[in-house]
Order: sequence, then structure tokens, then C-alpha cells
Amino acid sequence: MTDALSRLLAERDWVMADGATGTALFNMGLDAGSPAELWNATRPEAILTLHEDALAAGSDLFLTNSFGANRGRLRLHGLSERVGELNRLAAELGREAADRARRPVVVAGSMGPIGDFMAPMGSLTHAAAVEIFHEQAEALREGGADILWVETLASLEELRAAAEAAQRADMPWCGALSFDTAGRTMMGTTPAQLAAAVERLPNPPVAYGANCGVGASDLLRTVAALVASGNERPLIAKGNAGVARLEGGHLHYDGTPELMADYACLARDLGVRVIGGCCGTTAAHLRAMREALETRPAGPRPTLDQITARLGAFSAGSEDERLTIGRRN
Repeated sequence: MTDALSRLLAERDWVMADGATGTALFNMGLDAGSPAELWNATRPEAILTLHEDALAAGSDLFLTNSFGANRGRLRLHGLSERVGELNRLAAELGREAADRARRPVVVAGSMGPIGDFMAPMGSLTHAAAVEIFHEQAEALREGGADILWVETLASLEELRAAAEAAQRADMPWCGALSFDTAGRTMMGTTPAQLAAAVERLPNPPVAYGANCGVGASDLLRTVAALVASGNERPLIAKGNAGVARLEGGHLHYDGTPELMADYACLARDLGVRVIGGCCGTTAAHLRAMREALETRPAGPRPTLDQITARLGAFSAGSEDERLTIGRRN
């Protein structure tokens, strides 16, 4: 239990993560066609503000601005030779913000999907994926990240590659997949398959779970399935702030701070240990979540009906899956 997140989890029932990096940076003026990670070099003051806002709102853990900073994704912008620099800067900025805080804060080195399909569906081999993740992991470690945070993945194959990369970098890690309206990832993985797979890894994650996807209701339906699997490893939930809608050419999320406060407490009562937000989640949402988690007493594990009563109906999905989860809860 030597890593920063495990130490926090040993001291408290839950740890609050941060919110949406992209939403915050777009609000600061980031162009939709530009990689957010470039701001680590060109607008470091904005990245520090991003982290400091999350800390002021009550986050105990925040992700570095490096989600898309792997060689595969940066190649699309002609920046593939800056992987080391941009990830190192991301971690250094995160470390600076965390070290200013007067309480324990976990700097999580963010790593997103590579952007190519893995074999046999695509041409990306396991060995190549490991190398891509490892390059990013080494730079995040060098910059001062406490832990690696791999999220929004769609396949167990990519998760396994990230796990091997973390092991090579001698870094603790967390992993989260993104599930759609049918309760599966884009590549067909179910929550039960994820729960079983993480325990077969040579170096299981400190915590695992789900992020992004559709809305807060659907995210907690996935979490309920992870709980039902029987896996007792600490769970992560990072739901979107409601559901996205296209208005005037821009994405808007309908989740209010009050809704996200309800979501945070429902996640806690489901047994989630690391609670945060994904797309659309701002500092205002985080403040409401923190206040609710600290002031509302813990309750019994909510049913799916109780989740939808508080957060809204699920998107169209598998009725068989819903009934199974309901019985096991």
C-alpha cells in the first residue's frame, strides 16, 4: 500500500476525483480542432487554473492534461515527436498544483485510448500498444505523477496493453472503460467481463470502473453491474453531467449541480470508492458533489428504480441485463 491513492482509500470511505478537462478548456477558449495537450506548453497558466479550480471545489484527485498525448493521437496533429515533452509538462503542472495544496492530493497521469483498433479487429498489435502506452507512462512518471489513470477504453485488449505498460514503468495504475446505452463498450465488453478480467492481470489496478458513456443514470447502471460481479476491488465512477445535446453546433450537458450531487451520493451508496465527473462536469458540479458527500448520511445500496427516480430514465438498453442487475442488487 505504497501508492498515494491506496493511502487515501485506507483513510476514508471515498475519494473525490475531478471533472471534465475538455469542457473546462473549451470554456477557456480552446479551439475544437486543437489538441488540449498543447496548452501544457503554450498556456500552462490555464492548466494550473484547471487543476486549482478542481482542488478548490473539493477534489482529492485530479487527472493531468494528457488524455490524448500518446503517439497515435498526436500524430494526427503532427506532434508525435512531442509525446515525452507534453506528458512530462502535464505531470509537472499537476505536481505544482498538488504541492500547493494543504492536504493530500493525488496527481493521476491521464492516458486515453490510442485511437486505432487492436488486432484482430485492426492493425494495432499488443506489442505496439504497450510501447505507445509505455512511452507516455514514462514521461508522466518523470514529471511527477503519483499514479497512471487509463480511461475511456473500449476493449480489454487495450486495457491489458496499458496494464503491461504501467508494469514496465513501475507505476501503480487505475483503469476505466466506457459503456454505451446497451451496457457494453463499443467493442462489446460487459461490466462482468471487465470485473473478471482485471483480476487476471499480472498487475491488477488499484481501482477500476467506468467513465463517460451516456449520462449519470447509465453510468450507475454499469456500476451496479460491477458491484453485482462480486469483485471487491475499489470501484471508480466518473459519469457525465447529464446527457449531451447538440444546440447551435455546440454540445451542452443537461446535468445540474444538484443532479450531480445526487449522482455522487448514489455512487457512494453503491459502494464506489473513487467518485468524479466526466464530460460537462464543471467546478460548480464538483462543489455540489463534495458538499453532498460530506453532509448527506450514507444510505443502503440503491436499486435501479431509485437511481432513475433521482437521475432520470436509462437510455435504451438491454432489458435482460437490467432485470439481472435488479435481482442481484
